[in-house]
Amino acid sequence: MIISGKELSARLKAEMAEQVASFPGKYGRVPHLVVILVGDDPASVSYVTGKAKASEVTGIRNTTIRKPDTISEAELLDLIRQLNEDDTVDGILVQLPLPAHICEARVIEAISKDKDVDGFHPLNVAALWQKQPCVLPCTPKGIIKMLKAAGVGIAGKRAVVIGRSNIVGLPVAKLLLDENATVTIAHSRTADLPSITRQAEILVVAIGRPKFVTADMVSEGAVVIDVGVNRDPETGKLCGDVDFAAIEPKASVITPVPGGVGPMTICCLMENTIECFLRRQG
Repeated sequence: MIISGKELSARLKAEMAEQVASFPGKYGRVPHLVVILVGDDPASVSYVTGKAKASEVTGIRNTTIRKPDTISEAELLDLIRQLNEDDTVDGILVQLPLPAHICEARVIEAISKDKDVDGFHPLNVAALWQKQPCVLPCTPKGIIKMLKAAGVGIAGKRAVVIGRSNIVGLPVAKLLLDENATVTIAHSRTADLPSITRQAEILVVAIGRPKFVTADMVSEGAVVIDVGVNRDPETGKLCGDVDFAAIEPKASVITPVPGGVGPMTICCLMENTIECFLRRQG
């Protein structure tokens, strides 16, 4: 079974659009997401365009603020402060990566935790690990939704996450734990990685290397979630961290690249914007 994040996200966005359509009558306005794009990195421009399109589909108001990559850190922090204080803004997202002269950690920390739709603010991260209410990071949240939509029972399963980033690896491991999976976090320094991955009933791969996971690393009937977005060095086409063609016959459930986890990340960003809006409405 191939889980299409494209189809699932389209269905969820249609439900959100219905919900948002009722907001002007109830609250006098719709949620407002502000995205800050620094520079003109092609991948970042593409992601920001995707977020604007998803906002249009769901009825969320979207403002994209574009700044040159020469902007100083102080100017960017001042812009974030203004948006924090603006009562008409519900969600703030600064597209990463930022130019080398700007400290990403300082920028993330500057965003109000109540408007942090990415779920990256240290207080939201702390709340996640302490099982407190918080904004969940979009990609891990989307992965759990995909597993549930595919009817995958998570409780009691052996899950292996390859990758330990703050954005995907660590938070998805925590969400799998919260769903009562038994979780192993593996990474580039893990000794004899294939022996670990073959134990996985659910394998989440977020290591950022094209076709890194090969068929011999996956057990028969495993559920394989591929978070990677890479260029295939041979064909130049988009591919994941998993060798899809080789693994698909073995896996019981697998996500494609493109059209798998990516669309769900943007879908969950819309959901987070709505949640931040509703919390602010009290």
